[in-house]
Amino acid sequence: MIPLRIASTLALGCLVILEVPAANAEPRAVLELFTSQGCSSCPAADKLLGELAKDPSLVPLTLAVDYWDYLGWKDTLALKGHTARQRAYASARGDRDVYTPQMVVNGVAHVLGSDKAAIERAIDQSRKQALTLGIQASVAGDKLTVSLPAKDDSTAGEIWLCPITKSVPVKIGRGENRGHVITYTNVVRRWTKLGEWNGKAQTLSVPLQDLQTGDIDAVAVVVQRGSAGAPKTMLGAAQVTLR
Repeated sequence: MIPLRIASTLALGCLVILEVPAANAEPRAVLELFTSQGCSSCPAADKLLGELAKDPSLVPLTLAVDYWDYLGWKDTLALKGHTARQRAYASARGDRDVYTPQMVVNGVAHVLGSDKAAIERAIDQSRKQALTLGIQASVAGDKLTVSLPAKDDSTAGEIWLCPITKSVPVKIGRGENRGHVITYTNVVRRWTKLGEWNGKAQTLSVPLQDLQTGDIDAVAVVVQRGSAGAPKTMLGAAQVTLR
């Protein structure tokens, strides 16, 4: 798909990332795939994300965007906040690289979403600065509990919760992918800001009834430097399966 170039900074409100197949795993990367059902180049990246999701050290997320809807097929999973987030990343980096399929790795690098070798290189290059904060997430009784440790440095970040659907098959009726059934993995449904992390230990709880709606079957939590309008390095991530 031809890149969509952005000429100005867009600071918008919906945000963030994350998700890992084991609640207490030590992740080495949060992978955000910006994709579209109307993009002929995207199915290979969508398939690769499904393969990467089998690795418990990775936190792969599907963030469907809406800016290719005009090509003849309205993406059934897209959120305007995903488009805003992708543009905010480009603004924070200081470039205008907004395209599909685009993989943002640990909030600090972007590569073609179907290029596995490039993704691995970006993971290796970003590990020194990313995911240095261990997060614990667990479900007990009627609530989700998220625990963040104390860390003696000047780094601060925002804490985001993201309900997801682990697998969503979609039959494309029109556009460049007409007639194909594509399965999307770890689809981000919405974002909820839980608070701020400032280096001090914290424990947060969320009622499960607020999370287990529709086809949501897992939840991801991430801590990230920056803000919704200028997202930066991923500091920590965790995921819990709800059912």
